[in-house]
Amino acid sequence: MSGEENEFKTVKAKKRKSTDKLMDSMDIGAAKRPNFPPLSAEKSASGQKNLRRIPVPANRYTPLKENWMKLYTPIVEHLKLQVRFNLKTRNVEIQTCKETVEISALQKAADFIKAFVLGFSVDDALALVRLDDLFLESFKVTDVKRLKGDHLSRAIGRVAGSGGRTKFTIENVTKTRIVLADINVHILGSYQNIRLARNAICNLILGSPPSKVYGNMRAVASRTVEQL
Repeated sequence: MSGEENEFKTVKAKKRKSTDKLMDSMDIGAAKRPNFPPLSAEKSASGQKNLRRIPVPANRYTPLKENWMKLYTPIVEHLKLQVRFNLKTRNVEIQTCKETVEISALQKAADFIKAFVLGFSVDDALALVRLDDLFLESFKVTDVKRLKGDHLSRAIGRVAGSGGRTKFTIENVTKTRIVLADINVHILGSYQNIRLARNAICNLILGSPPSKVYGNMRAVASRTVEQL
């Protein structure tokens, strides 16, 4: 190879604009975050009334009738909503009105009635109205494992325990409320506590002994308290 071929050619580097000049050209700092006032429930609905219907099964007619005033008072007096039980459709109907101030009032009232219909007591269901970080989760035993006949009955029995002791222990450790209705499991509590209770119930359904489940729950609960 000749000496001319071995020589390197110098290439001029392209000039880049500095980031400061780019920021100035885009004028990002000139825009300010808008500050909008809170929107009332009446304005958000554009003058229209919102309605929610919660179906009531036949086995909950009598408890609903006996506890109607306990359900009626917080919905009407605190959430400023209108509520009635439709005898034809067998639904609890909740509706907004001019006095409704809070936007989430309708959803809170619907969750409150739904929790009571699923089997929770009025005091436990009322926590959904008072607190914002509570949720309601439902699933079936057969969703965890396909069981039939006696195997399904034994799985439900493991979750409940003798005299309901296992369920009561899970509620105390995870700070939740649990309702067992045939193959349906309903859990009321915060997101993290629901997750802990659901894992314990699923392990019992899959066949884990209660002592092992109790140990795992207490270990996870203690770690959670230390993190907080």
